[in-house]
Amino acid sequence: MSEKTIVVMPAYNAALTLEKTVADIPAGCIDEMILVDDGSTDDTVAIAKRLGLTVVTHPQNRGYGASQKTLYPLALQKGADYVVMLHPDYQYDARLVRPAVEILKLGICDLLLGNRVRTRSECLRSGMPLYKYLANRFLTLVENMVLAQNIGDFHSGFRAYRRSVLETIPFSGNSDGFAFDSQLLIQAVHFGFVLGEIPMPVRYFEEASSVDFIQGTGYGIDTLKTLGVFCLHRLHLFRSPLLQRRS
Repeated sequence: MSEKTIVVMPAYNAALTLEKTVADIPAGCIDEMILVDDGSTDDTVAIAKRLGLTVVTHPQNRGYGASQKTLYPLALQKGADYVVMLHPDYQYDARLVRPAVEILKLGICDLLLGNRVRTRSECLRSGMPLYKYLANRFLTLVENMVLAQNIGDFHSGFRAYRRSVLETIPFSGNSDGFAFDSQLLIQAVHFGFVLGEIPMPVRYFEEASSVDFIQGTGYGIDTLKTLGVFCLHRLHLFRSPLLQRRS
């Protein structure tokens, strides 16, 4: 039996970019696309249905993390061996879906991130705000030190997973907001999964969704808090439900 690959998309007001994102996914490399619409007020749902995506709607906006909590169990239920999380805002290069999954199939790693931060000049020239670049560098440095990793971009929204990762990590207890992503990576390291990266061009433009300064500050604080929980758990000073294997 052939292995199954599903692309999942957490969407909020992605009508202007969804079709371009889907068009860039290489033909024949995936079996299904699932989109969760998180209370959009534009035509995201209608466009997704026209493109043949499986669509699930949240009647109200519940948050970026909440969308992933809906997406991953559904992908597992549909028998996905590999799950690629792709933002439908065209910020991440969908052409890399195929090579990302092929790397996972080789068994080189269990979770693959798109690395947007290859050089400072590329990031800033492509429109990444300076404060976001500096915050990314600071948080990535701290995460690498605490988690004993050597990842170039811990805050990428392009992610590819082996099924076993999503079956193991108790992500239902994670944040409903943007901190979900950092928490999941910390959990993956805790459970011994191997992280890897693939080069990813940087895209910043008006239609692409973006975390504002206040949201970004909260995200950074939550990331540091989760790192603290990880350290306390490893020292047997605190037992966190986020770091208990999924039943």
